[in-house]
Amino acid sequence: MIQLDGKHLSIDEAERIVLRYEPVEVAPEALRAVKASAQLVEKIVQEGRRAYGINTGFGKLSTVAISREQLRQLQVNLLRSHACGVGEPLPQDVSRAALLFRLNSLLAGHSGVRPVIIEYLIEFLNREVSPVIPSKGSVGSSGDLAPLAHLALLLIGEGSARFRDQTLSGAQLLEKFNRKPLELAPKEGLALINGTQISLAVGFMARLTAKKLLNHAQLIACLALEAAGGSTQPLDERLHACHPHPGQRHVAEQMRLLLEGSRLVNQSLDIQDPYTLRCVPQVLGTCLEALQFVQEKIEIEMNSVTDNPLLFPETGEVLSGGNFHGEMLALACEMLGMALAEMGNFSERRIAFLLEHSDLPPFLIEQGGLRSGLMVPQYTAAALVSENKVLAHPAVVDSIPTSGGKEDYNSLASISAWKAYQIAQNVEYILAIEMLTAAQALDFRKTSQMAPATRKAYERIRAHIPHLSEDRLLQQDIEKAKDLIRNGELVHG
Repeated sequence: MIQLDGKHLSIDEAERIVLRYEPVEVAPEALRAVKASAQLVEKIVQEGRRAYGINTGFGKLSTVAISREQLRQLQVNLLRSHACGVGEPLPQDVSRAALLFRLNSLLAGHSGVRPVIIEYLIEFLNREVSPVIPSKGSVGSSGDLAPLAHLALLLIGEGSARFRDQTLSGAQLLEKFNRKPLELAPKEGLALINGTQISLAVGFMARLTAKKLLNHAQLIACLALEAAGGSTQPLDERLHACHPHPGQRHVAEQMRLLLEGSRLVNQSLDIQDPYTLRCVPQVLGTCLEALQFVQEKIEIEMNSVTDNPLLFPETGEVLSGGNFHGEMLALACEMLGMALAEMGNFSERRIAFLLEHSDLPPFLIEQGGLRSGLMVPQYTAAALVSENKVLAHPAVVDSIPTSGGKEDYNSLASISAWKAYQIAQNVEYILAIEMLTAAQALDFRKTSQMAPATRKAYERIRAHIPHLSEDRLLQQDIEKAKDLIRNGELVHG
């Protein structure tokens, strides 16, 4: 059981909750803070004080005062009018992450929701509900309004969700849980939809994939180095001490460990290997440091209050600001996408190198000409690399004003995050193709001379995917290789 308080959720805990369905509970002090902020909203309404989002319209309509009799209808209208996302639904793990992050943000006690809202969200999370949320429609400022509205509709018995392999309407879901649709109190609708949790959830899942891919990229590069008989001199600790970036030094150290005991390396007659063999620590080390930066920003965002306005019960103040603006997430996700694209670019060049290696059969197949071998998987890798280059174009430098110009500079963080997520899926396939290529090249070497660590990985690959002795349907091989990466069967983490 993981205890949530809105302030101390870790990346590891979030992964366990989202992917392994570890249950959660609310910290008592967080529940007290939630109650205090809800009481402040009630006091403001009773006193008739004007406060944005509590008794006014929204965005450009913030100058419109709403009567006390219409405040509850205002919240329902807000959810219905803003639930206008389009496109394919977000993956279920992403929507569960969004549910977790929305809940955790509300628990900080600055959003003005009642404990009953927390109660419903906790039950959704612990009973493995995945809200059905369209993937498009957010500009990354004023929060991820449209997609979060689809999540929030479940509380009033509308929208839809996945539960036990079924898609249920919000009403059916609440009926199954013996819950009644909630009548939202003032501020609650706005508190549920004004935040960065969709962009955060997509970026969170992209970063989890990126971490796994980086670990595999180091191993697969070592397989390629052995297959090519490349030099280990560029991994020498003394070289990296002269250019002491932490990521670079870490990758070089990991590669030295993986290649320890190999008798296949250092066999090339070429005095210097291509950059994609020689500069692995410099490139993947930079990617590692980029991922560490992204992790830091994601962890901060997971424990942030990103709606507006925020309530401070200790002073009775309501402060209007811009914590919903996703600029930091957008920049972090652009960096993540570029780091992932670089992993893929680097990998594709090693694929091409092995296919053309001078002392290996062309395209790594016997009787080339009659057989095409691994010629065309490189085409697929090249196509994915090219797509990634388009996806790596930054969305964050663009902006389209919304709400009649009141919201005049938007971050487009949701697009930055979604691009990074798509790039990660592509890089899974690129690395899978390199894995197949390296294993096929190693089949023409004395695999008994491999390093113990790399030979173990090679044998695991071959346990799932046999040597390519004649042309066959390679799509299936690529999918099997991708699954080995996704399931972490070669390396962990």
